[in-house]
Amino acid sequence: MAHFAQLDENNTVLQVIVVNNQVLLDSNNNEQESLGVAFCQSLYGENTNWKQTSYNRNFRKRFASIGGTYDDVNDVFISPKPYESWILNDNYAWEAPVPYPTDDEDSHIWNEETQSWIEI
Repeated sequence: MAHFAQLDENNTVLQVIVVNNQVLLDSNNNEQESLGVAFCQSLYGENTNWKQTSYNRNFRKRFASIGGTYDDVNDVFISPKPYESWILNDNYAWEAPVPYPTDDEDSHIWNEETQSWIEI
């Protein structure tokens, strides 16, 4: 099954839908994203904006998530920013300003107020 993300005018992901792979096949049995986009537009309106996303992360870096964005310059989906202090790295993933602790086996959660990892 193929997955398509609907984008708003700011390239924010509104929803992700599943489309049968047969919809994407051209006359030579090659998958074409444009055919999937046309199918989505036939369901939701010709003025809607769609991008294919990969559940297995085979393209566009990661699976689209609602509230995330599509970067059309770099052709990647970016997850929603989890905290205001986090920064986008070169792999288009959010990173805390302080590395996750690796010196023990305990779990930690991010505390935005103290800008630190808290052991749980």
